[in-house]
Amino acid sequence: MLELEHGFRVVDISARLPPTDGGGENRGPPITADRLEREMHQAGVTKSVVFPPSDPGTSYVAPNNGVARRSVDRPFVAFARINGTQTPGRNATGKLRNAVSRRTERHTSPSDIEKYAYDDRFHGFVLDPAVDGYPDEDVIAALEDVDLPVIVRGGTDAPPETLEETLLDRTFPVIVGRFGGHPLNRALMDEMIDLLDEYDDCYLETSFVRYREQLERALMEHPDRVFFGSGAPACHPNVAVMEILTLDVSEDLLRRAFSKNACRIVEALTVHADRRI
Repeated sequence: MLELEHGFRVVDISARLPPTDGGGENRGPPITADRLEREMHQAGVTKSVVFPPSDPGTSYVAPNNGVARRSVDRPFVAFARINGTQTPGRNATGKLRNAVSRRTERHTSPSDIEKYAYDDRFHGFVLDPAVDGYPDEDVIAALEDVDLPVIVRGGTDAPPETLEETLLDRTFPVIVGRFGGHPLNRALMDEMIDLLDEYDDCYLETSFVRYREQLERALMEHPDRVFFGSGAPACHPNVAVMEILTLDVSEDLLRRAFSKNACRIVEALTVHADRRI
């Protein structure tokens, strides 16, 4: 693809990077660190939050470390993927299952959270509840102590109501991926936008949101709470950037979505943010 010429500083809050060149996405095309860097450059993206693909049933320690190593000397900001033992639901069966669930070696522990937080290679966390479950109270307490942002994949299998019950009332910033409505569920996206009125530390990222109405509504009603996310490599960042550029909103709102909002929450995105690859 040709390089985009848009004149905006762009930072990307959502890109998956396999921990090795031999690895690939569970869903979507495989990608190398060089190719991801090149595609971000084509789209005019100056910095990208990257994290390993989800891989249910395994520990994320090695993949997280692999992504952190591959981010060195690249315009990448590594987030650590985490998992948990809890499932949503308030019925008796769900409560009993959660009460007897115990962390194993593959599950993220409170000490893991502390290690990631005090390792200057990592700047936040990523959780896919539909694949990896929700953290238990001890892990959530650790997340509150370190107070780093958590990107949570939202959608029909992790809807806004469940995220509200489990994560949104905590003290750390929660960035809900895909407007909380993947795949293409407008009602859930609207519900998630409504929840921004109630939770000051809740934010939305734009990957795989294909509806102009919801994107424009969120930006106009909550101009400081929307972050650009490409969803690379499943979506080329050129395509994701163009979807935002074509919205009928002011240049100021575009600047907020493309960089200002995310840089306020993820400090590492501001470092050398004007540097082009």
